[in-house]
Amino acid sequence: MFGIVKPPSIFGGNKKIKGNVVLMKKNVLDFNDMRNGIIDPLSELLGQRVSLQLISSVQTHTGNELKGKLGKESYLENWTNILTLFPLLAGESAYSVHFELEEGFGVPEAFVINNNHTTEFFLKSLTLEDVPDQGQTYLPHQTPAPLIWYREQELVYLRGNGTGERKDGDRIYDYDFYNDLDPNSESRDIDLLNLNFYIPRDERFGHLKMSDFLVNTLKSVALIIKPAIESLFDRTPAEFDSFKDVLSLYEEDKAAWMTDEEFGREMLAGVNPVVIRRLQEFPPTSKLDPSIYGNQTSNITESHIINNLDGLSVNEALEQNKLYILDHHDSFMPFVRRVNDTTSSKIYATRTLLFLTNDGTLKPLAIELSLPHPNGDALGAVSKICTPAEQGVESTIWQLAKAYVTVNDYGHHQLVSHWLNTHAVAEPFVLATNRQLSVLHPIHKLLHPHFRDTMNINALARQLLVNGGGIIESVVFPGKYSMEISSAAYKNWNLAEQAHPADLIKRGVAVEDPSSPHGVRLLIEDYPYAVDGLEIWAAMKNWVQEYCSFYYKSDEIVQNDKELQAWWKELREVGHGDLKDKSWWPSMQTREELVETCTTAIWTTSALHAAVNFGQYPYGGYIPNRPTISRRLMPEEGTREYEELKTNPEKAFLRTITSELQSLVEISIIEVLSKHASDEVYLGEREEKWTAEAEPLQAFERFGRRLSEIEDGIVKRNNDATLKNRYGLVKFPYNLLIPNGEIGIAAKGIPNSISI
Repeated sequence: MFGIVKPPSIFGGNKKIKGNVVLMKKNVLDFNDMRNGIIDPLSELLGQRVSLQLISSVQTHTGNELKGKLGKESYLENWTNILTLFPLLAGESAYSVHFELEEGFGVPEAFVINNNHTTEFFLKSLTLEDVPDQGQTYLPHQTPAPLIWYREQELVYLRGNGTGERKDGDRIYDYDFYNDLDPNSESRDIDLLNLNFYIPRDERFGHLKMSDFLVNTLKSVALIIKPAIESLFDRTPAEFDSFKDVLSLYEEDKAAWMTDEEFGREMLAGVNPVVIRRLQEFPPTSKLDPSIYGNQTSNITESHIINNLDGLSVNEALEQNKLYILDHHDSFMPFVRRVNDTTSSKIYATRTLLFLTNDGTLKPLAIELSLPHPNGDALGAVSKICTPAEQGVESTIWQLAKAYVTVNDYGHHQLVSHWLNTHAVAEPFVLATNRQLSVLHPIHKLLHPHFRDTMNINALARQLLVNGGGIIESVVFPGKYSMEISSAAYKNWNLAEQAHPADLIKRGVAVEDPSSPHGVRLLIEDYPYAVDGLEIWAAMKNWVQEYCSFYYKSDEIVQNDKELQAWWKELREVGHGDLKDKSWWPSMQTREELVETCTTAIWTTSALHAAVNFGQYPYGGYIPNRPTISRRLMPEEGTREYEELKTNPEKAFLRTITSELQSLVEISIIEVLSKHASDEVYLGEREEKWTAEAEPLQAFERFGRRLSEIEDGIVKRNNDATLKNRYGLVKFPYNLLIPNGEIGIAAKGIPNSISI
């Protein structure tokens, strides 16, 4: 363990320094640890204690001028005190330690700690009395000579040597190949009950976090078990018999959830507001290879939509930026045949056209449901066009068409917007940062809070959710093709386009405009995710710019920072190695590139993840609003199923979407994922004295104040009756990008990191 302290003055003569150590022991309720609670005091009596040594700032190790001299060993005092021996809660314990420094030792710059007990603990802090300004930050070339060896050796240890088996307690960060596409891969041979997988010890959940996770999971399992028992006495187990069955799972006003208004609103203020784009050509075209998939151009014609364009022609609507599209066609068409032939799902690849009305809301115009040609992919698509209807069988067909769209959108949300574009792409940042940037490095200090718990939650996801044969495959329509869809989408991932303004411009919902507050002008003015996100992004970027400018006074310092350049090289060539040759990668030669990259990383792990995660239960708990699976295709006229659309439309709808058992599993998952933990750390928060420099601390305080102002603005907008997309007919305000949250399901709050 290597820590850093830095006072401004030099000590002379022999001196004694008192230190205060704060650590977290394991919970006494952990039965494996009760034995160690008895053994550790015995270890103390036998001299096997917790020792600390300070490292000199001026005296070097004999024979190595880059290695500071170690002071005398000192030991934590009063370990066996009854008040700290068995902490009833997973809280903090405080200990004293006294250091004796010999004459000429100079400033203690760092320390080494050794735990000779059998039980591990988490060291939270060491504070030295009369040694101010602890927590100094150094670029590599600024490192005091006696610290250089320790700085480099710590990174060598954290990287490991790429061999051997990782053991519990190791702090080694390394890459491994996870293959969930090959049925013969060990990634599919997982013991679901074994949570003792390896992640670096410092990345494991704390006691409170793990306790919350286990309790919430058990509560959700109970949600499944009770109805499963009741289904034994149900004539149609695993099926919803009526909307009343569905409503019993979700206590909210239901009428508005099925409206066209809410259908359109959720593309701007729902749980997946990152897909809709402006239509710039009509009819919509495809980017799929025509030599493989034939003609995939849309079959929607002007006659399908002309009556709902408020008197405009299609060309006029295009010119006035009035037409928008939710396009899942190209993402899913390559998989439709396999999904429909080899799984229980029956899906379409969908396109949805929408019109931007004068009151700022989106009105659905037409939905295209496409299947591969029955005689081969190269013959193109066979499509059915559905348009809005309010009465008769056409109304039921329209509701089903919207359900097929939402099934597509749910799959894209879970597999691409959520898992891929936040959880998965962030993990290489976590690894590269810990392997290549010292804890003394300013960029490590900047990014570290935004990686808290990410490796642990990702490991749990690979073990329980996205693994082959896992839960996600049972509740999302692609089934066993789920990770293949994520993998295919990753080929088009572009770091530069993950920046919030760049994403909006790419999707055509905004244009560059230097006269606008954030340099972009939204073409849909009442776009809650975009509006709130631009304010959060601007505040983030300003904070990162102020921080980086303090340490990097010129582009040359960026170029000559060997740790930063090694970090960037590994992130690109190893962490995201499949995309290493893409031309969009920044060269990391300028301060501007550094600021944009760090801001994008922070945005991805905080605001973007909050936007696509914490609304899952509020929006998806009512299954008819966001079905996850479709189990049969649209009934054809003349069939018994088509007659059911007329005679019992409610039953026909429920027989098509997610079954009761699947719904219960899905709801239990999104309930856990939508909850904020009791130890959540939100954007704009971090521990005190995280750095010694006053200017970065002041800049961070300004960032926090700006976030409070943004929160006030969001609340004000949500109360503005003219902004119809912020509240909707369901009367559910868009709070997902409010920075501060609450424990449990609050549908608001931006955690610093991807921690659930």
